[in-house]
Amino acid sequence: MVVFAGQGDARRTMDLLWRPDAGSGPPRPGPRPGLSVDVIVAAAIAAADAEGMAALSMRAVGERLGRTAMALYTYVPGKSELVDLMYDRALAELPDAYDISAGWRPAVMAWAEDSWAFYLRHPWMLQVSQARPVLGPNEYRALETLLGVLSGTGLGARDTRRAVAALSQVVRGSAQTLTESRQVVGASGTSEADWWYARTDVLLEVAPDFAHRYPALARLEAESPPYTPDGELATYLELASREAFEGGLALVLDGIETTIARTA
Repeated sequence: MVVFAGQGDARRTMDLLWRPDAGSGPPRPGPRPGLSVDVIVAAAIAAADAEGMAALSMRAVGERLGRTAMALYTYVPGKSELVDLMYDRALAELPDAYDISAGWRPAVMAWAEDSWAFYLRHPWMLQVSQARPVLGPNEYRALETLLGVLSGTGLGARDTRRAVAALSQVVRGSAQTLTESRQVVGASGTSEADWWYARTDVLLEVAPDFAHRYPALARLEAESPPYTPDGELATYLELASREAFEGGLALVLDGIETTIARTA
């Protein structure tokens, strides 16, 4: 599912995002806290982490807090505003600076790894469309962090914008494919291995001349070396997603270096 940010009341949403105590963190352990915007947003993030955006509702968040949905509306006008607050609050987890003493490239790679891990912790973030930005303080802070790293490249404004867009798409796109490959197993009831075995067996029957019809694709598959990353990735799409992340990141960084050399 796709959720569009920025659908709530503009004034109420922006006031909640930019209030002085925004982003103060989740509630502390102890007796059941009184309701507040921070408590509600933290509970909503926990609910989305556990069950996904499809299960998110004011009622579900209220139940998690032992309250009714109506009790929440005093603090947050509705689900649309809540999504914006969740999205911006979650981004507060990301680092706000990177060491560039060894150069901009290692720093960008560290940023990408942190962003990749962040999306895997909060896959629901990938369901919030980029068509309408939240315009919250942590969203701007995350962008400022990457711009701070890229400031050491000497790129002009237009090339910097292009670099930010390309880097963001590589990280977000590859992470989205991986998280969806995990979610589809539960949604379909079929493991990835079973799905591929069933489809490829039939494909070979209905298209025995596949390699002749698609020679470039067949050659690419035959000549591709095996990919063996560190970690627990196991399924085809998980491996392909990680390879796309690492390889795509390297290609973008190479492109940035080439642009730097050309404009120096």
